[in-house]
Amino acid sequence: MSTQAPLNHITLTRPDDWHLHVRDGDALRTVVPHTAAQFGRAIIMPNLRPPVTTAAQAMAYAERIRAAVPEGVSFEPLMTLYLTDNLPADEIARAQDAGVVAAKLYPAGATTNSDAGVTDIRKTYKTLEAMQRAGLLLLVHGEVTSPDIDLFDREAVFIEQQMIPLRRDFPELKVVFEHITTKEAAQYVREAGPFTAATLTAHHLLYNRNAIFTGGIRPHYYCLPVLKRETHRQALLAAATSGSDRFFLGTDSAPHPAHLKEHATGCAGCYTAHAAMELYAEAFDSVNALDKLEAFASFNGPAFYGLPRNTGTITLQRESWTPPESFAFGEAELKPLRSGEALPWKLVA
Repeated sequence: MSTQAPLNHITLTRPDDWHLHVRDGDALRTVVPHTAAQFGRAIIMPNLRPPVTTAAQAMAYAERIRAAVPEGVSFEPLMTLYLTDNLPADEIARAQDAGVVAAKLYPAGATTNSDAGVTDIRKTYKTLEAMQRAGLLLLVHGEVTSPDIDLFDREAVFIEQQMIPLRRDFPELKVVFEHITTKEAAQYVREAGPFTAATLTAHHLLYNRNAIFTGGIRPHYYCLPVLKRETHRQALLAAATSGSDRFFLGTDSAPHPAHLKEHATGCAGCYTAHAAMELYAEAFDSVNALDKLEAFASFNGPAFYGLPRNTGTITLQRESWTPPESFAFGEAELKPLRSGEALPWKLVA
C-alpha cells in the first residue's frame, strides 16, 4: 500500500464488497453505479421476491445487474443462491457450472425477505454436503429468531445453537459469518479454524446502538443484526484492524425507499454503498489503522474465496464532503446513511 505523509491520501488495490444488496428493477440503476465506482466485484444477496433459488435465476439476475453498470466501468457481480429447506442438492452442480460462488442461509424471519428461509438447518444437510464437495461457500445470517430470545442476544445464541454444530458436521465447508455485530462472534471467528471467516460492515464499526436513538428514533440507522453496545463495536473494530485474514469487508448496504424506512414499522437496512470506502477509511482512521485497510478491503476476501486480487487501484483523500440528502430510487427516494452530514474521507480516483 502506498501512502503520503501524513496519510492525507491512501491508495489501495481495488477492493471488493463481499455482502451487497442491489434489489432489482429500477433500483438497480441507482445503486449499482455507486458500488461499481469503488469495488471490482461484489457478492450479491439473493433475497429478492421471489428468491433466487436456481442457477438460471442467478445468471439472469447477474445480467440485469451488468446492464446497470456504467459504460467503461469494470465490475463483476458474484452470484449466490437462496438456501431454503427444499433447495435440491443437485442444483449445486448446476450452480457451480454457472459460476455461482455461494449459497445464503437466512433463518426464516430473521431479516428482509427472509420468510422463505431455513426453518431447521438439518433439513438442508444434503445440500450442504453437496456444497462442501463442490467448494461453494455458505454465507450465514447468524441470528436465531425465537421470540423468547432478546433481540440483542440472538447472534451470540446462534453461535451456540447453530454455528458450532454446523462447523462440527461440515468441517471443510467454507462458512462466512456475515455482518457480525458482537464480541462473541469476533472471538468465535478468530478461534474457529481456517474454514470460517466473517464480514464486517462500516456502520457496525462506526456506530453503537445509541445512534438509533440520538435525538429521537433515527430509522436510517436501524439494521439487522441491530447495532449493539459500545463494547461490541470496539471488539469489531479491533478484529477488523487486527491484521487477521479471517475478517474482510462486506457492506451489507441495503437500499429501501425512504417512506418505508420512515414508516411506523420501518424496514431494516442501512444504505452505505454511496460512500462505502469513505466510511471504512473513517473507521480505520479512528484507531490509527489505515495501514490495515488494504488487506481488509482488497486481499482477505479474495484469498478466502479462492479468487485473484483485483488489478487497478482506488485513492481516498482526507477531504470533507457531504453526501446528498437523497437519491432517486425508482418512483421513491433513497436516503443514504450520513445523508447531509460531512464525511472526512473522499474517493478521488
